[in-house]
Amino acid sequence: MTIYLDHNATTAIKPPVIEAVAGVMRDTGNASSVHAAGRSARAHVEDARRHVAALCRADAKGVIFTSGATEANNTVLKHFASGRILTSGIEHPSVIEAVAGTERIPVSQNGIVDLSALKKMLEGGASLVSVMLVNNETGVIQPVAEISKLAKATGARVHCDAVQAAGRIPIDITALGIDYLTLSAHKMGGPQGVGALVTVAGAPPVKLIHGGGQERRQRAGTENIAGIHGFGIAAAAALADMEAYHKLASLRDAIEARIDGITVFGNKSPRVANTTCFALEGVPADTQLMALDLAGICVSSGSACSSGSVKPSHVLEAMGIAPALATAALRVSLGWNTTAADIETFIETYTRLKKTWQK
Repeated sequence: MTIYLDHNATTAIKPPVIEAVAGVMRDTGNASSVHAAGRSARAHVEDARRHVAALCRADAKGVIFTSGATEANNTVLKHFASGRILTSGIEHPSVIEAVAGTERIPVSQNGIVDLSALKKMLEGGASLVSVMLVNNETGVIQPVAEISKLAKATGARVHCDAVQAAGRIPIDITALGIDYLTLSAHKMGGPQGVGALVTVAGAPPVKLIHGGGQERRQRAGTENIAGIHGFGIAAAAALADMEAYHKLASLRDAIEARIDGITVFGNKSPRVANTTCFALEGVPADTQLMALDLAGICVSSGSACSSGSVKPSHVLEAMGIAPALATAALRVSLGWNTTAADIETFIETYTRLKKTWQK
């Protein structure tokens, strides 16, 4: 039996979502059509829009469905490409790689954006500040509301990648003070290949894909009705199940407390409940990954989008972690279907393997 502990890469689709998506896929209808089949498809899209909006306390009119968070992030960053863009050094590659020449806001060794450094950088003006709400490798929660205040004081717009926060901590787009927020369905038990860009009233409209008038003329292309419907079901479930998700912290903490000799990153900062990133110095991450995989346990060495790379994580580099330690780092991320027995097996297996690695 495989134990899956890589939920920050993707999490299992929740059973009600599978049923809902399958049901919609049996129907025929284009949400742009005016006949009955089209109206039925449109109803699925608009219901999902309301559920996604509720997840981040936004106006449903500001929710634009996309193929995923990577597209949504690129849409915002590329719109502001002609101006000065500030991003943190720990952003997801879909932000860092979206536009050339963006400037990096430093972070502390605990993985928190340096607000003093940001304030100084903003003295030179900026068109956009982009900082994630929760880091995908360490689980550290960023002070986005304070970041927004600093940015707005200088006239900059603010974008927040909230992919790893949705369903794990409460999100209020107004309280955060941001203009654009991006989400991904498959991180919260929904289908892969669907995401959203959420925009507040008054923010400049942004567009990446041109063509038809879908999604209020913000994102052309026939909507993925089944995927969007599944996203809506997953968003509603994530909001309802958030308290249960917080209980994963006790399982995460057991890993950190019971495995001797590891260095845990970001544990002195606020974190989401499901994520731990730690290193066993002197044992390369790929060695650990392969041994765990052979033992039937799936974990990650960092962001799934950079898997296969032997370079140290850019997140840990930005935190000032020495390369020798960074290259030994694993990310273990729990999900809605992780059990105490899964974690007990992981701890026992890792402890046993550690003895062989350190001979």
